[in-house]
Amino acid sequence: MKYFEKIGGERLYLSPVNPEDKEIYTKWMNDKSVAENIGNHFKMIGLPIEEKWIEYASKEYNFAIVLRQNNELIGNVSIADINHINQTATLGIFIGEKENRNKGYGKESIKLILEYAFNTLNLKNIMLSVYSFNKNAIRTYENIGFKRIGSRRKAIYRDGKYYDNIYMDILKEEYESVKDYIFIN
Repeated sequence: MKYFEKIGGERLYLSPVNPEDKEIYTKWMNDKSVAENIGNHFKMIGLPIEEKWIEYASKEYNFAIVLRQNNELIGNVSIADINHINQTATLGIFIGEKENRNKGYGKESIKLILEYAFNTLNLKNIMLSVYSFNKNAIRTYENIGFKRIGSRRKAIYRDGKYYDNIYMDILKEEYESVKDYIFIN
């Protein structure tokens, strides 16, 4: 078996990252529509770099997003920069192929990772950053309960224009108050 269900959801599950997936991750990291949303649009990512990332990712709270119906890898979600004393961390996520976007998979993945972060890792505050041009992601994060806490103005240069880097976070008690309603909207 290529994937191992660590955190289960309705339509997908989160699995430890599999080293055999280095080629698909390399493809995604060189796909402009993925790379520009995670700040890698100007980098050339080859197999050796991706192999090192997978090795690092396997030691962290970094998960492959896998569709339950066919065990297909569709993306990645992580909790990083964990500070156990302050109970804080940073969330990262991407969905690789365009045909898997805007179907609620990102939302379900975030719900699963937040449950894990708050109730298993005993974290209190999860932060993320998102570029101002990524309107769909911003809407999803707000729908889940993330709140804007600030921005770094004109922090990303893309295709001849500058965009803000927006910072958002969610507290455990805020998530607890909305988690049962996340999929209604």
